[in-house]
Amino acid sequence: MNKHVKKISNYTMIGGMSALVIATLNGCGDGGVGQDPIQQPTEQQNMVKEGATVTIEEKPVGTFKIIDEVPSVATRVILRDENGTERILSQSEIDKLIKTEEAKIDAGTSNLTKSPEEVTDSGGGLSLGETLLASAAGAMLGAYIGNKLFGNQNYEQNRRTTYKSPTTYSRSQSSFAKAKADNAAAKSSAKKSGFFGNKQSSSSSSKSSSFGG
Repeated sequence: MNKHVKKISNYTMIGGMSALVIATLNGCGDGGVGQDPIQQPTEQQNMVKEGATVTIEEKPVGTFKIIDEVPSVATRVILRDENGTERILSQSEIDKLIKTEEAKIDAGTSNLTKSPEEVTDSGGGLSLGETLLASAAGAMLGAYIGNKLFGNQNYEQNRRTTYKSPTTYSRSQSSFAKAKADNAAAKSSAKKSGFFGNKQSSSSSSKSSSFGG
């Protein structure tokens, strides 16, 4: 009888210990690994706006204006025709436009580097490729061309006139300035709360409080 009771007591103790281990593991999961799927997307959402989405309108045919430009996850170019139909330009189309404009810049025939008066007198305005390079998206996609345009006063003046209105230009500038500040703050926060940062802090704390330290 005593043996039987002892066996039951042992089983009960083992069962209790198992339950304690499971509860401990679950607790670790909630406070450690389990938080990653929740925290990681939040950090990514705060840090992803390092691209630009620009919408260029063609109206009338051959006349292009930037009607919207916002920070986004990936850089893309949307073209809206005079009928209001929109489509996203493919990478091959973008590469071709940028290559063509680079050749024009090198040859000195690009409207981007001409005075605004010359562009107006020509009557044609900026081409699709020139409009693209005048946008924030173009600055990212054709970054290697930046040195050829940097500091050029005609380019800076033509950029402003490429937007549909001064309000559109101002809104674009404000949105990208805010995104830049938000991204910097998010990156700083991520570094401070990073896994390795916490591990190092914990290790340093253990050393300082260890016996004989």
